[in-house]
Amino acid sequence: MLTEEAFAALTAAEYQRKLAARDKTIDVLKRRIAQEARHSSTTPFAILEQNVGLEQVVVRKTLELENERHELEKALAELRLTQVQLLQAQKMESIGQLAAGIAHEINTPTQYVSDNVGFVKTATIALLSLLDSAMAMSAAAQEKMADEPTVAEFEALLKRTKMAFLRRQIPSALDESLEGLGHIAKIVSAMKEFSHPSKDEKELVDVREVINTTVTVARNEWKYVSELETDFEDDLPLLPCLRDMIGQAILNLVVNAAHAIADTIQEGVKEKGSIIVSVMRNGEYMEIRVKDDGGGIPVAIRSRIFDPFFTTKAVGKGTGQGLAIVYSTVVDKHKGRIRCESEVGVGTTFILQLPLRCEKEESPVCK
Repeated sequence: MLTEEAFAALTAAEYQRKLAARDKTIDVLKRRIAQEARHSSTTPFAILEQNVGLEQVVVRKTLELENERHELEKALAELRLTQVQLLQAQKMESIGQLAAGIAHEINTPTQYVSDNVGFVKTATIALLSLLDSAMAMSAAAQEKMADEPTVAEFEALLKRTKMAFLRRQIPSALDESLEGLGHIAKIVSAMKEFSHPSKDEKELVDVREVINTTVTVARNEWKYVSELETDFEDDLPLLPCLRDMIGQAILNLVVNAAHAIADTIQEGVKEKGSIIVSVMRNGEYMEIRVKDDGGGIPVAIRSRIFDPFFTTKAVGKGTGQGLAIVYSTVVDKHKGRIRCESEVGVGTTFILQLPLRCEKEESPVCK
């Protein structure tokens, strides 16, 4: 039994074969006209009449085949996008399984290291309190037993260990360790949440959680080139959606924004850019905006940015699939709308509008 990927590949090959056959048919018809003109023994008028008839046939066939070609090209483009989506879905499923496994493996040692560091912090407070008492006792003993070797040795040890420095640094070091472990736990939690598959069924989700999870996962992409802010309207309703696909769409837009900003960074001129992810309700839609202050998109290519495989990035840095997947997720999968506002030298804003209501047959949450 053929897999979906194999079937798509065979179908694409069949479309390409039909397109080649169309071009060959036109060439044959053209050669036939030329042969009739050279070899016919009829009168020039009859030849002209015959050629006119053949030319009309050629014109009609050409129009028919041209229409068929357009249909085939459209079907081929849709098939290629389907192939991209299938490959992306398969890749995301594999990455999701891998990320979930890694997250689980990291989470366990992180948890007990956090517990141990917390215990050490609590014990340190008690030990420092005990040390204070010991130092007070040593000071009192020194007045009465200045010549006692044990007292002198204790005072010398205090000076060598730089106790005042340690008292300042140990608590802050433990606090930083706990903060770092908490950050690891947050990233692990985000990885587990982001990799959770939706199984092609819509569910009611808090889009704020999806965005916070996504920007945490993508942090390594934007933290070196920009500051990222989120702006959520109060009392946002739950959104019926395919959680993992919406997360992937936002991830693609944030990564694109970071790359756009990175191209404008100049030392001493612009050290970091800005990305703002905002959410608000707009009538019957949830509106998500991803805004950056990168270089903007030239007018000449704005109409092509959602085309599959279209990219302005260097070879090896872009596949041209990111925005095509965003478009397919918003428009095809969620019956929403997407548009882009951009100004060269100022920045770009992508606006996603996702319906707050869905068709009843799509998912149990819509009933």
